[in-house]
Amino acid sequence: MTLENFGISHLGAVHENLPPARLVETSIRRREGMIAGNGSLVARTGKRTGRSPKDRFIIENELTRGAVDWGAVNQPFESSKFEKILRGAASYLENLEEVWVVDAYAGADPRYRLNVQVVTEYAWQALFAQQLFRRPPREELESFEADWTVLSLPGLLMEPDEDDTNSETFVGVDFERKVVLVCGTRYAGEIKKSIFSVLNFVLPTDNDVFPMHCSANMGEDESVALFFGLSGTGKTTLSADPERHLIGDDEHGWSDEGVFNFEGGCYAKTIDLSKEKEPQIYDAIRFGSVLENVVLDRITRDVDYTDDTVTENTRAAYPLEYIEGAIESGRGGHPNAVLFLTADAFGVLPPVSALSPEQAAYYFLSGYTAKLAGTEADMESDVEATFSACFGAPFLPLPATTYATMLSERLKRHDVPCYLVNTGWSGGSYGVGERVDIAATRQIVRAAIEGRLGNAETKEDPFFGLNVPVEIEGVPKGILDPRGTWDDKEEYDEQAKKLAGLFRENFKKFEGEVDAGVRDSGPR
Repeated sequence: MTLENFGISHLGAVHENLPPARLVETSIRRREGMIAGNGSLVARTGKRTGRSPKDRFIIENELTRGAVDWGAVNQPFESSKFEKILRGAASYLENLEEVWVVDAYAGADPRYRLNVQVVTEYAWQALFAQQLFRRPPREELESFEADWTVLSLPGLLMEPDEDDTNSETFVGVDFERKVVLVCGTRYAGEIKKSIFSVLNFVLPTDNDVFPMHCSANMGEDESVALFFGLSGTGKTTLSADPERHLIGDDEHGWSDEGVFNFEGGCYAKTIDLSKEKEPQIYDAIRFGSVLENVVLDRITRDVDYTDDTVTENTRAAYPLEYIEGAIESGRGGHPNAVLFLTADAFGVLPPVSALSPEQAAYYFLSGYTAKLAGTEADMESDVEATFSACFGAPFLPLPATTYATMLSERLKRHDVPCYLVNTGWSGGSYGVGERVDIAATRQIVRAAIEGRLGNAETKEDPFFGLNVPVEIEGVPKGILDPRGTWDDKEEYDEQAKKLAGLFRENFKKFEGEVDAGVRDSGPR
């Protein structure tokens, strides 16, 4: 174990690399969770039901000082203060009666594999880590050496005045000590996303590998598609296509040989999940899976996926092999299509647009979707635009233009077409129009992947300058013209102008860092 590197040696019972069945048994014995009717383990994460971005810090040192894009996302934390917190974490660990350890790795390409040791005080979090990271064969575990350590200690609460933190929760990433410390939160997504942040720093700087917050799948003809998008845009749903094979759900790298998955599992949102709409995800939730914050029937133990009493951010964690036909190697060739997914609740973006390389860089840096009333507290209107650079700003330690440049270079080098796909509203904004039919979106996506949009006739959108296909086989022609779907055309124009203005305002922070071609590729 690598814990000795952090002054941790006198531990209680250490349970290392237990199989899923034993972790489930232990979780039930310790009353950490319940078994649902579908066989999955259900856990509650308490006060924190999502990530805590205001409590996440990167330790400032010689390695990070001149490299990290410091700001509200990447908050600096003094190394000496972190050392003190780390000593407190060591004492806390040594006073626990039981500790669970998982040895795993991130990165399906062996050239860029990152060995990770996860240490936690909860058996159910050990199960989560085992299912979400890639699992070494048993024979490899005997000689396993961790590159990074994640200490997840939900019961260790910070004292903000004493520890100089923002709350009782603290997530610290130290690139010199190669340790992540997660305290004061049971939300397991912090474990997964912290290592994604590590890879987003290490791979571009050390290996010239482009790390991506995206899903990926492969067809029988080995065509590869990438799906970028923020939460709620359909990234997981569209990549889990019964007619294609899943490479990975959320995190990938693009190397000189192609695309490879970082993970060994999927972490899917389950609110309103149904077998009819998302059969692969629905069937993957079974024994060995972890459900976070879902509501169970007290008698039958059936899961009610429509119940958001605890949170709308209900989640399922399950191994990749639970998805039928998933690519075991986690690897594929260079993409045949890149798709940016956005759920435009203003209802003005076309269902699909073909992007030039300059437009691809612009919309990648913008990372647009919309959030709706009820999903976040203190919203001032029913619909608000959300811009998250590179569709993953919370996980990017380096400047966003670093990743945008890597994307542009690869699109040009491998001649990969790029599309903006609106999975949001049509015929009116949220509350008036209707969401684009998922069946139509699937037809659009398949046409893009199969190359049928490459020579399609297009017309230019007057507000956004986007090239919109006039006709796509299997897609109702009327929905391809967003303005035509609105009864009130003047209201459409007003909403389109509003969203175009929000794009321009958001992009001001990048204007001095991109060339004129990218800068001029946004809305008019």
